[in-house]
Amino acid sequence: MFRRFLSYYIIIVTLISSTFVSCDDETGNLGVDMIPSSDFVEKNFTIYDVKSSSFEVGDKVLARSSKCYLGKFTDPETGTSITSDFLAQFYCSEIFDFPETVVDDFITSVDLKLYVNNFIGDSLATFKLNVYELDEVLDAEKDYYTNINPKDYYNESSGLIASKWFTLSDRTISDDVRYDDDYYNCIKISLPREIGQAIYDEYRKNPDTFRNTDTWLNSGLKGSKGFYFEIESGDGAIAYIDVAHLNIHFKFYDSNTLADGVVQFASTEEVVQATRFKNSDLSKLINNKDVTYLKSPAGIFTMAEIPIEQINTTDTINSAKLSFTRYNDLVDGRFKLSLPKYVLLVRLDDYLNGFFENYSLADNVSSYITSFSASSNMYQFSNIAKLINIMKDEVKNGTASENYNKILIIPVDVTLDSENNLVKLVHDFSMTSAKLVGGVDNPVKLEVIYSKFK
Repeated sequence: MFRRFLSYYIIIVTLISSTFVSCDDETGNLGVDMIPSSDFVEKNFTIYDVKSSSFEVGDKVLARSSKCYLGKFTDPETGTSITSDFLAQFYCSEIFDFPETVVDDFITSVDLKLYVNNFIGDSLATFKLNVYELDEVLDAEKDYYTNINPKDYYNESSGLIASKWFTLSDRTISDDVRYDDDYYNCIKISLPREIGQAIYDEYRKNPDTFRNTDTWLNSGLKGSKGFYFEIESGDGAIAYIDVAHLNIHFKFYDSNTLADGVVQFASTEEVVQATRFKNSDLSKLINNKDVTYLKSPAGIFTMAEIPIEQINTTDTINSAKLSFTRYNDLVDGRFKLSLPKYVLLVRLDDYLNGFFENYSLADNVSSYITSFSASSNMYQFSNIAKLINIMKDEVKNGTASENYNKILIIPVDVTLDSENNLVKLVHDFSMTSAKLVGGVDNPVKLEVIYSKFK
């Protein structure tokens, strides 16, 4: 009898042991998977109202962009206007040189060319442009913002070196040239010839002045610190300036043949280009409590408050979808602003504490990127459950800040690598505008799916 009991005992222990040994990563849910999900998990779907409002940026966002912007444009839908001008330094190549055969050591002309990559508005709108010489070097290690005061970097009474009336469509050239594949639209500004002559003379006496960009910027030569491009008058268009060139022209002999020559200094990412934006009449949009807005550049974000106190803290959150619906445009026409293509969802505190300054990227935990969907007419964040769980934990642990549940929706420009990974994230500086469902009486909807064991 004792032997029979012992044999049963050994068999049971062996079965239990083998069960624990066999529960690896591939078979650990074997017993659970055999139970119908309807008998094991209960799911609930709840929709929460989310308060939102327009968040005024105050013309101040980080001006970290490879483009510059020039002009003034009034939005035909909202009646708000934005003026943009910029400061730019110029890069000096380490192989900078003049040919040895410049005719009579004489510089024939000097000009600035602002190459227009794109624009918004009317290409025939007329503007007056003033160009000032900078007398302060912009620090490449410093962050500059779109509310920069240009007067801190030039002397208004003595720094004006050129003025020009222009339109973005250059009417001084023929259509054959304008529509040629090699034509690159630009705004050309003539500068005093003496600026180029002084640069050439310095090169002949002391070529080390042009050894690199630092020696050039600090040389004290006229124009070496850069220029401020100011819109004095005009309305109707804003140009996206891809690059600017400072060109010095001369005649020289090339293998005994007389030729035209030019040396260039270019505005590149190695030196500072700082665009200044000035918005007007935004207050009427900010004070509209029936909707919210997205407006770039440096205009308006949308802020929302996640109702953490209402969200169930005991069940598991499987997913949480937050959607912002866009109102259709009320204005037709070719001059209306486009929609922001990409927007960033980021916590208010993270934004205020240097999200962009620290070169942060969306991590799909506390910050997210989405694009506008034309089919649904929405900006939709499909699952922000991780962010909501972080907020819940902060409340539970007593570490929640005053803004712990506030998020911003920000128009952004994204750079992706060949494998579609996000590698760069900056403010969107193109002219965009979107009116969204929100405000006091039209709450945004947060859809949450919970699950719990029965």
